[in-house]
Amino acid sequence: MEFLRFLEGIRVPVFNFFFSGVTYLGDEIMFIAVGLILYWCFEKRYAYYVLAVGLLNTLLNQTLKLAFRIPRPWVLDPDFTIVESARAAATGYSFPSGHTQNAVGIFGALGLVTEKKWLRAVFFALIILIPFSRMYLGVHTPLDVGAAFAVAAALSLALYPCFKDGERAERSMPWVLSAVGICSAGYFLFALLWNAPADTDAENLASGQRTAYIMLAVAAAIILAYILDKKVIRSDTGGSFLTQTVKVVPGLGLTLAIKALLKAPLYAIVGETFLADGIRYFIVAAFASCVWPLTFPLIRKICEKKRVPAGDEKRG
Repeated sequence: MEFLRFLEGIRVPVFNFFFSGVTYLGDEIMFIAVGLILYWCFEKRYAYYVLAVGLLNTLLNQTLKLAFRIPRPWVLDPDFTIVESARAAATGYSFPSGHTQNAVGIFGALGLVTEKKWLRAVFFALIILIPFSRMYLGVHTPLDVGAAFAVAAALSLALYPCFKDGERAERSMPWVLSAVGICSAGYFLFALLWNAPADTDAENLASGQRTAYIMLAVAAAIILAYILDKKVIRSDTGGSFLTQTVKVVPGLGLTLAIKALLKAPLYAIVGETFLADGIRYFIVAAFASCVWPLTFPLIRKICEKKRVPAGDEKRG
């Protein structure tokens, strides 16, 4: 807490604003956006690498949160203040930091696969800035951030050899996705059947159980997408800048819109349950990975249609 109190003492509005923005780069939305852009527009092995690292990071993070049950810094010390804009996203137990694991997992993986030095420098800068932002904002201790950093870095490095080139990725994908599925199912059983100690906070336990439904649903959708893409969809990741833009902008917009708009109807049909959240995330992930890619041939045909020169039209 001493380091957090030091940061509390040097806070100024401009840094509060800056680090409040930086910290959102480790949020769920960033994970969704990076994973889908890679899946739609770049080599799919990179997308599966980032998605596998992200999902396994989340499962490990949630397991450790429930196992250690360490409260947030302002709960440990009621006199400690945080930057209020960060409070809404600071849910669940404190150890380890979920934003840090997301950031180190996502941007660490991107840093390993990119061949451009300037991009690698940007990604590695982010895996320093985002974890630091969690401490500056006062929502995590150095122990929370350090443990999350170590877990995410180890996982990214451990999985990297499986995706280093196309041939290795082709051999490794069934095994990696099987591991993701098994770990998701394992965490699901753990979160729902675990005999929680008496000191377990009910709200934090519920958050972990909700995540169990979501992770199992997303893992199932990704495995389904891999099977269908190999045999049926065979989506094209190439295209001109215009083609890629039309894939990404409406695609991300529709994905996030479906995520938001499905909530109320599913709650009305299924009830405000974790099952409804699981169904919603499965539909969102299945749309993004199986349905939207079906439009890519049409998008490419429209965006890259060769124009006939005016003279040729007259001669025809």
